[in-house]
Amino acid sequence: MYDVIIIGGGPAGLNAAMVLGRCRRKVLLLDTGKPRNRWSHSMNGFITRDGIDPKEFLEIGRTELQKYKVEFVCKLVKTATYSKGHFVVNDEDGTVYTSHKLLLATGLKDKLPELPGIEELYGKTVHHCQYCDGWESGDKAIAVYGKDRRGIGQSLAMKTWSDNVTLYTDGTNKLVQSDWDKLKLNGIAVCTDKIDRLEGADGKLQRIVLRNGDVREQQVMFFSTGTKQQCDLGVQLGCEFTNKGVIKTRRLQKSNIPGLFVAGDAARDVQMVIVAAAEGAKAGVAINMELEQLYLEREPALAKS
Repeated sequence: MYDVIIIGGGPAGLNAAMVLGRCRRKVLLLDTGKPRNRWSHSMNGFITRDGIDPKEFLEIGRTELQKYKVEFVCKLVKTATYSKGHFVVNDEDGTVYTSHKLLLATGLKDKLPELPGIEELYGKTVHHCQYCDGWESGDKAIAVYGKDRRGIGQSLAMKTWSDNVTLYTDGTNKLVQSDWDKLKLNGIAVCTDKIDRLEGADGKLQRIVLRNGDVREQQVMFFSTGTKQQCDLGVQLGCEFTNKGVIKTRRLQKSNIPGLFVAGDAARDVQMVIVAAAEGAKAGVAINMELEQLYLEREPALAKS
C-alpha cells in the first residue's frame, strides 16, 4: 500500500512527488514518458529554466527525486478505481497498485489541425500557446489558425508580438460584421479560403498553400483548435468536469472524490509549465496534510513513517 500514487510525470506530478518525498511518504509515480510538449525544442516561461529542452527538464526532475526514494514506473495506467477509502490502479501489464491518496497529473493533448505538413513543423514553428512561444515569434509573419470564429481572440493576442498577423479560417466563414470590424481596426488580415498544405524546411514554416493555388508566405503558425484529456481516468473515477473539459477542482487541488487530487493542465485552463508545477506543489502539501490526519487517527507513530 502506497501513501500516494501519482499518475503523470510532467511538471505537476514531479513537483508533487518532490514535496511528498520530502515528507517521507511512500510515493509511486506512474508515467508513459510522452508529455504534451515532447515535440518542442524549448520550454519557456519557467524562471531559472527558461529555454531548456523539455526532455532535459524532466530528466533533471526524475534525478532529483531519487534521493527522496520516490518509485518511478514507466507504464500506461489503464484503470483507476476508488473503493472503501483507498485507490486501486492497474497498469498496461496488469500490475495492481493500491494507495491511500491519488493524484492525477495526466494533462491534456492538443487537437492538431488536420493540415498536410503540420507534423514536421509542430513544436518548432507551429504552436498552440503564445505565452510559451510568442517571444520567439516576435516581428515575424504570424498565421493564426481557427475555424469559424475560434481564432479571433488568438489573432488579437498575437498583435502583442507582431504587427504582421493573418487569421486563417480554413474554408469557413462565420465571422460576423463586428468581428470583421475589430480585426480590420487592429490591422489583422483574414483569409477564409481552404488550406491545402503547409510547406517548410528544417522545422521552419515558409508558406501556406491554399486550395485555390494561392501561396501565402508565413513564418509561424499558432492554432486555436482546443484540447482534450490525455486519458479517461477522470471519467472512470467519477470526477466532475467544467464546460471547458477540464476536471473541476476545489481548494488545494481537491476533486469531488475524497482523497483524489488533480493538478496541472488536466485541471486548469492556464496551461503553462510553471503553473502546473505550482499546482503540483499545492496538491503535495494538501495530500500530506490528509495523510498526517489519517495516520494520527489510526496510530500516531505512523505519522512520521
